[in-house]
Amino acid sequence: MPRQADIARVAGVSQATVSVVLGGNRTGVRLSERTRLRVLEAAERLGYVPDPVAKRLASSRNNLLGVYTFTPAFPMDVADSYYPILAGVEAEAAALGKDLIMFTASSAVPGRIRRTRLADGCLFLGRHVPVDAIGDLLASGFPIVHIGRRTELGGRIPHVGADYVAASAEVITRLARAGHRRLRYLREPDDAPSSGDRERGVRAAAADAGLNLPGLVVRTDGADLGATTIRNWLDDGVTALVVEETDTGAVFEATQRALRAAGVSVPGDVSLAVLGRPPGGTAGPEISGFEVPRRALGRAAVRLLASLVDPGTGEPSLHRLLNCPPVAGETIAPVA
Repeated sequence: MPRQADIARVAGVSQATVSVVLGGNRTGVRLSERTRLRVLEAAERLGYVPDPVAKRLASSRNNLLGVYTFTPAFPMDVADSYYPILAGVEAEAAALGKDLIMFTASSAVPGRIRRTRLADGCLFLGRHVPVDAIGDLLASGFPIVHIGRRTELGGRIPHVGADYVAASAEVITRLARAGHRRLRYLREPDDAPSSGDRERGVRAAAADAGLNLPGLVVRTDGADLGATTIRNWLDDGVTALVVEETDTGAVFEATQRALRAAGVSVPGDVSLAVLGRPPGGTAGPEISGFEVPRRALGRAAVRLLASLVDPGTGEPSLHRLLNCPPVAGETIAPVA
């Protein structure tokens, strides 16, 4: 690989002059335009690429943004809920002229998370965050942004998330307008902020519409859902099921199996909605619910992180929620 000394030899200048030119002459050294162009032409002819480590030591910037997930490997299947987020991250980083460095670990070990300092700043992605390690990064002034709303550390974690409260409330309001008075909302036992936000929206809209609240929320991992459960709910007057969408899709898939086992048609016998979008490749009519703007989340998170790495004019909003467009679908029908 060519070095600055090689450029100096070809351009007929000192290595110090090459360093000044390639560094953008931040110190204002007087140089003729002819000398500057001669150095740049020599660098281009030799195919010189600056050493990112040396550049970082010199400027405290290396034009790298980190992406860290708390999973053993990156979920790159196109049907995975993380895929469009990562695609958005990549697209926006490219648009801003930033490179990405990926971090992943099977556990959130603080020492591993501190390695994100190889980058200028880091995006974090996952249903839960290691509070102590993230707190250390924040305290040191290292720029971070979480993709998904976070409430830990007194709400100090910069984030870009989806407005699940408003989107979930809209789905319940839609069901109420269709005449549904008794619902079951099925959610996973996990207490991630995204799950809590969805439940808050469900409960608020149900209360506003005067729906029957006892038994409204059912926490399940899907293992206890079967044909008998479905039939008992219908016998009890339930006319609509609402299911939380998560990255596992476990509850939605268990609900689909239980409905088929019970011989219940959707939306003929019971209406069905998902707070989000069902897993890719779901057969049958389009499920009613809302769209999670995952690609937009990734792009917005990169823009926020870039603004924290290189502050410009004005203070960026450290907490942003994106709207979730409703999906009418075909699985909500008026009550007979």
